[in-house]
Amino acid sequence: MAGTFGGFGTTTTTAAAPGSTFSFAAPSNTTGGLFGNTQNKGFGFSSGLGTGTSTGTTGFGTGLGTTGLGGFQCFNIQPTQQQQGGLFGQQVQQPGQTQPNQLYQQVTALSAPTLLGDERDSILAKWNQLQAYWGTGKGYYSNNNPPVEFTQENPFCRFKAVGYSCVPVSKDEDGLVVLVLSKKEADVRAQQQQLVESLHKILGSNQTLTVNVDSVKALPSDQTEVIIYVVERSPNGTSKRIPSSTLFSYLEQANVKVQLTQIGVAMSITRTELSPAQIKQLLCCPHSLGVDPIIWEQAKVDNPDPEKLIPVPMVGFKELLRRLQIQEQMTKQHQTRVDIISDDISELQKNQATTVAKIAQYKRKLMDLSHRVLQVLIKQEIQRKSGYAIQVDEEHLRVQLDTIQSELNAPTQFKGRLNELMSQIRMQNHFGAVRSEERYSVDADLLREIRQHLKQQQEGLSHLISVIKDDLEDIKLIEHGLSDSGHMRGGILS
Repeated sequence: MAGTFGGFGTTTTTAAAPGSTFSFAAPSNTTGGLFGNTQNKGFGFSSGLGTGTSTGTTGFGTGLGTTGLGGFQCFNIQPTQQQQGGLFGQQVQQPGQTQPNQLYQQVTALSAPTLLGDERDSILAKWNQLQAYWGTGKGYYSNNNPPVEFTQENPFCRFKAVGYSCVPVSKDEDGLVVLVLSKKEADVRAQQQQLVESLHKILGSNQTLTVNVDSVKALPSDQTEVIIYVVERSPNGTSKRIPSSTLFSYLEQANVKVQLTQIGVAMSITRTELSPAQIKQLLCCPHSLGVDPIIWEQAKVDNPDPEKLIPVPMVGFKELLRRLQIQEQMTKQHQTRVDIISDDISELQKNQATTVAKIAQYKRKLMDLSHRVLQVLIKQEIQRKSGYAIQVDEEHLRVQLDTIQSELNAPTQFKGRLNELMSQIRMQNHFGAVRSEERYSVDADLLREIRQHLKQQQEGLSHLISVIKDDLEDIKLIEHGLSDSGHMRGGILS
């Protein structure tokens, strides 16, 4: 967000129309002094209706909706409402446009009111200045004229700043139209199919038209942004998207807007790319909002990305709060996306570690299989060459193998080095075992406790053995007594 609250200009400006439409008018001729009667010859443009000029205060509607000025959002150009017995006609003056002498009345109320005719007029002037700086109230300055209305768009209001919005990049042939629903994102996603069916009915239930949802995104204040486009199928089998301007014009019809309101649609917006002439016109100082031209020019210089961003005025705390809420919403969405990407990266790292382990395993398996194949080839070659004399190439191969064997067996070559390494490893293991034996020692008290415990165990075992021996003797005595009684019974019976 660029710029700070404060600062006001005294240039001749026109007030903005209420709502979300900004009007920019460039004065062409000024007569009768600084605050005399002014003839403003403005020019306007609209997507789908071309450009036009007319006498009087004529602005171009920019259609900046709820998502138009928010952080990371895009503003929109909407068609200008015109009627003349059909599609095109004379432009209708929008309510709330500034009269040519309104600025003169505001300056008179702030500097030289003549309501009471005494020193109280200076106090009234200060009160009017306070109301103008705050951007609310009525300024009384004359008994013969009604009071002037101070709004936040007046050039003396201090609570103004400049922010940046994304320039829309979608084309008219993309057919994208934004619908702002007064529902939560979860409810919209749960009822997305019903929403598509309702929109299809609103379009006349035409079988050649198909409503598609491009994206669903949450907005502050429990609202949801749904971007749709409509595809029309031709009898020959081809299909094309309905242009954004055509679809938006249909949705803006009075009877259609009533049906959209019934399904929860609070606003419909188009997002189409701007021509260089439109961007140049938007970059002109917004006199209708009373922004100081110096602040506006500095905001254009401080634009971090002139190719993708364009400065937009912010008037009042509500606009500042709305942009802050939208930026917080976008920050949450970005954080959610970052968390998803982080989880994906962690999963990919696990898969990469598993893949590396499998590759090493397959390499070992490949080496084992290569050795087995080599052994099979050796045996097959031996069987094939059985009974044949040694050939010249085999003799050369034997000589090469003997040379390699002699190099390996040389004291200073590989085998000698390998034997030396093996001896060093054995010595390291031996020294390590010796150090490990000397490293541990048992405390004398602990040894004494261990001996006492073992002695008690031994005494217990000895006692148990003596009990078992006594029991065995008793069993033998019982067996002897039983055998004697059996002999006695046998003698009596005989």
